[in-house]
Amino acid sequence: MTRAAIARFDQSALTHNLGIIRKTAPNSKVMAVIKANAYGHGIVETAQALNGVDAYAVAHLEEAVALRNAGVQKDILLLQGLLNEDELSAAVKHRLTTCVHDTAQLDLLESNTNSALDCWLKIDTGMHRLGIRLQELPTFLSRLAALKHIGVSTIMSHFANANVVEDEINDLQIKRFKQLALPTGVQRSLANSAAIFSRAESHFDWVRPGISLYGISPFSDRSAQDLGLKPFMSFESQVITIKQVKQGESVGYGALWCAEQDTYIAVIRAGYGDGYPRHAQNGTPVWINNKIFPLAGRVSMDMISVDLGPTPSVKIGDTAQLWGDKNPIEQVAAMSNTIPYELTCKITQRVTRHYV
Repeated sequence: MTRAAIARFDQSALTHNLGIIRKTAPNSKVMAVIKANAYGHGIVETAQALNGVDAYAVAHLEEAVALRNAGVQKDILLLQGLLNEDELSAAVKHRLTTCVHDTAQLDLLESNTNSALDCWLKIDTGMHRLGIRLQELPTFLSRLAALKHIGVSTIMSHFANANVVEDEINDLQIKRFKQLALPTGVQRSLANSAAIFSRAESHFDWVRPGISLYGISPFSDRSAQDLGLKPFMSFESQVITIKQVKQGESVGYGALWCAEQDTYIAVIRAGYGDGYPRHAQNGTPVWINNKIFPLAGRVSMDMISVDLGPTPSVKIGDTAQLWGDKNPIEQVAAMSNTIPYELTCKITQRVTRHYV
């Protein structure tokens, strides 16, 4: 039985987007960030389709183990690092690379002198979330160098506001990162999706694209199309009824939308129970039959409504694209007071997934 809402994934779009990223940062290796179930796109399917990257990054151990169990062999970095000895043992068993970002993690590595492991050392250059302070770097490098079974291959940091291109903190973070005194052979990684497309001086040895791989722009003023990207996900459902509404009549819970003229309403089989944002405003775009129609009324658990106008060109059973290649997710997110990352992550289990 086919479910109402469908998320379609065009895996050729991933290959295309990876090509754009490699062209933009031609001298850097690419680590695909596929945490949070690949931003809701499916972690295993995404990793398999992105076989052309140099490594993967996930948030924590469970995600990495799922990839290994699916046969993924390339390097996997644990961005949050390790919390205890059990996680350390699992990381060694599954040949994972771990981030080290605080003293407790360094103490953990020193407590086990037999397990070979590669590390990325994270520096706080201005985000003040994860990462050691700049002045702690010599001590950390010295202690790690004393552990013959531990290798430090890369120094990394993370931008706080790269999506705002002219923000001065970006310049400050790059300056601090460049000034780090590192041992010979240790590589650097700083650029996320926004920095890849706006700060070439931040590319260094590794870039770490996330949202751009999925064909979504990291910027509020530049679309994915502007960057040459193609959306990986298209979120669709069907029109289940068409209803005439008279001037002055309201639609949906709370009577938040009233018809300004006699019009027709199409009801679509998808709502916040499927992952469509409940806070989408009236006017949020929905694509049907090569035309954009505005959302009309509050989003329900299982349904949304759109205003077709006085002479509808839509019929029951027609496909409605909630976002995707014909209806940019960036616009839907903006009309919902959120970001595209949240929308893709919130696709629910009752949505059918099709990988092409």
